[in-house]
Amino acid sequence: MKIRVGLSFLVFCLISNVSKAQDDLDVFLESGIEDANKLAQGYLEPFLGSFSSGLTGGWYNTAKAHKSAGFDLTVTANAVYIPSDQYFYRAEFNNLTYDPAGPQVSPTIFGPEGGNAQPTYNYSFTEEGQTFEGSFQGPEGIGLKENFPIQAMPVPMAQLGIGIVKNTDIKIRWTPKIDLDDNSDFKLIGFAVMHDVKQHIPGIKDLPFDLSALIGFTDISINYDLAAESESPGPGAANEVITENGKGVVDMNAWTVQGIISKKFSVLTLYGSLGYNIVKSEMGLKGDYQIMDDTGLTAEREYTNPILVTYKQSGPRMTAGFRLKLAIVTLHADYTLQKYNTLSVGFGFAVR
Repeated sequence: MKIRVGLSFLVFCLISNVSKAQDDLDVFLESGIEDANKLAQGYLEPFLGSFSSGLTGGWYNTAKAHKSAGFDLTVTANAVYIPSDQYFYRAEFNNLTYDPAGPQVSPTIFGPEGGNAQPTYNYSFTEEGQTFEGSFQGPEGIGLKENFPIQAMPVPMAQLGIGIVKNTDIKIRWTPKIDLDDNSDFKLIGFAVMHDVKQHIPGIKDLPFDLSALIGFTDISINYDLAAESESPGPGAANEVITENGKGVVDMNAWTVQGIISKKFSVLTLYGSLGYNIVKSEMGLKGDYQIMDDTGLTAEREYTNPILVTYKQSGPRMTAGFRLKLAIVTLHADYTLQKYNTLSVGFGFAVR
């Protein structure tokens, strides 16, 4: 394929996953729109689900709100574990069949890399009075199990928390629009409110623990220009994909609502929470795309906005962890049980 996307994402896990995924999406167009979307959905869904779930982590490491004008600056690395059943998928296609000489399942983006894991798809279908037949090899995975020390998606995050009034914290995650290279940009925004609810409950407000409620939202958006790296294939380049206005888009957002409890023992704080997540992600190709015929000079097929992969998930979460505070320096770690279990570790600076 002629479309090759070079991205330099702020978050290194987006570099390895999104750039590879988008580079392979144009391969799927050979099979027609319906099957292309089924292929892309199966291939990318574990990435969208794990990364967007990771956006719900790292909001707190204690239930105690700051005093007015108190603040903390915290950096957290969330390792979102990928279940072993999400290394492969098998979809029911309209036009595609697995070549009997190769694998009969398809690797997801986290699946094994290398030709032995890549299935060959045969296709035959009629579109607008023309019949198209052929075959192509599906994309490989990144080899998460073979090439990485842990089977997890890293989701790093930094945020600022500020105490305002009545034992309430405002937490902010934000970057301005960043041009990552000549063809792509990245933007992140997030906010949360944590409020001490124990003060409003008669009979427990003087007990020696902290109890708060939190609601948080994080959104990441990425846009990249595919046309800048698409070139005319020239004669003999059958099935090459070109675009003059194509754009790759990613949008991930995550809501979380949690009740948090903590207890401080000198420099050690133990904390836990119960909550609920709502996450939604989209990734796709927008614009007009042409698949060239055998001459490489004439488009045999044209598609507009051909690929859209979506992920939606909501469900409960439960977290347990601890924090060490030495003067103004904090170190914390916690583990969350949810759709994609997550280990979070981090450090920061906290005043008041």
